[in-house]
Amino acid sequence: MVSWGVAWANAQLLGKYFDFYDLVFLRFLFGSLALLLILFLLGEKISFKIEYTRYLLPTSVLFFLYNVSFFLGTYHGEAGKGAVFATTTNPIITLILMSIITRKTNRYEVTGIALGIIGGALIMDIYNSGISDMFSRRNIFFPICSILWASITIFISYSQKKVPPFQFIFLCYFFTAILSFPFTSITYNELSNLDFYFYPNFFMVAIASMAVGTSIYMYASNIIGPVKSSVFIFSVPFIALISAKILLYEKIELTTVLGGFMCILAIIIVNIKRDLN
Repeated sequence: MVSWGVAWANAQLLGKYFDFYDLVFLRFLFGSLALLLILFLLGEKISFKIEYTRYLLPTSVLFFLYNVSFFLGTYHGEAGKGAVFATTTNPIITLILMSIITRKTNRYEVTGIALGIIGGALIMDIYNSGISDMFSRRNIFFPICSILWASITIFISYSQKKVPPFQFIFLCYFFTAILSFPFTSITYNELSNLDFYFYPNFFMVAIASMAVGTSIYMYASNIIGPVKSSVFIFSVPFIALISAKILLYEKIELTTVLGGFMCILAIIIVNIKRDLN
């Protein structure tokens, strides 16, 4: 959770070194290589079947689009606020999309969605800045991130029934690296300008948050269960806020904290029905 939360601030710091498409390519290239090493150490075998492509390609495209929006959002906007909005509204948007797909909902879900929308509005401070500000260049990428990650979540939930989970994540990372390569324009000058500050930030974004963080989460979920493991995600928005305060000197707005709490409460309300069953 620490690696996921801190990565938002790290991403903003990386924006001065490379183009956004270059960062996506480098993130997935090194993330997939690190994950391959982890899978080797865990004794996991990698296999590929041609029918996997129907699940890998759509997810990889979504990964690519999400990460471009992720780097653009952290570059133009506030990383802390963006992280809180994206990570807390994502489960709400996932629920909305699933309700549309399954055409099923209940009063707990409706209440949670309503509360989540209010929380998201608080985080983006639309009451003071106006709803049009939410669609400005500095903010628009955060809602896009949330929608794209919700779509990724749904694709992954269906795809992992057909492809082994660890293999699926590795292959998605690898496919995304290949997909992003034609958009890259890395120059020798950019590589020669890398300094000490680049490497720890890139490590957190590419290795810690993707290869290590995601692997640990998936491994732990199989041991303690998805419900208990998902509770830890509630810490990500506030880890992101603290890291943005330390690394980027961003102000922690009261509306951002209140909105984050409301979105977390919304997620809890949505899960009440499931727990009662």
